Amino acid sequence: MWAPGASERSIAGRIAEQLAGEIIEGTIEAGDTLTEVEVATQRGVSRTPVREAMLRLEAWGLVRIAPKKGATVTVPTERERRELLTVRSMLETDIVRRIAERPDERTVLAARLDDTVDQQRASAASPDSFAALDFTFHSHIIHFDDNRIVTEISDILAPRLARLTFLAIRAMTGNLRPVIDEHSALSDAVRQGDVHRFEQLIQAHLAGWHGRYEVAQ
Repeated sequence: MWAPGASERSIAGRIAEQLAGEIIEGTIEAGDTLTEVEVATQRGVSRTPVREAMLRLEAWGLVRIAPKKGATVTVPTERERRELLTVRSMLETDIVRRIAERPDERTVLAARLDDTVDQQRASAASPDSFAALDFTFHSHIIHFDDNRIVTEISDILAPRLARLTFLAIRAMTGNLRPVIDEHSALSDAVRQGDVHRFEQLIQAHLAGWHGRYEVAQ
């Protein structure tokens, strides 16, 4: 999967990770076309690992491959955004529900979230760093219970969710404090085992910030 700071060992994996990162961060824009020849030349590799990398990007939903035409970077749509955020909200709320009666685990997760919030405060002047930490914050929750099926689902959805995260952060006018405050509130709900409050907060959080940038209809 792609994730901030991930490190693939295979050539194809590294190329997929690099291209995914460039798409997520907007260096490669939605609608752009990638060809095996161009990517292979730019990275000094053969076309074989590039072909495999393109297939990974397609599995992640970041490109669509057309025979003899290359891979076109997908454009996020309103339906995709709605469905991705619904799944994220469901997965996170389910984790909080699972650990609601386990105070030690709630404390551990809340501590991880608090640490990420502190890092966000320190990186508020860098939107891209802030966005990567935003993605990390939510990943801490989704992966906390070590559910293998959830991990499989998350591995596929992570790059597209990360792209939406970067779009949301960049759409803000520079004041990222409200995001930090909402993350702190989510962490408090985890610490207290308040599933109902967490569910309300996460739904409002995702709906509020992800409605500020344009996507295709």
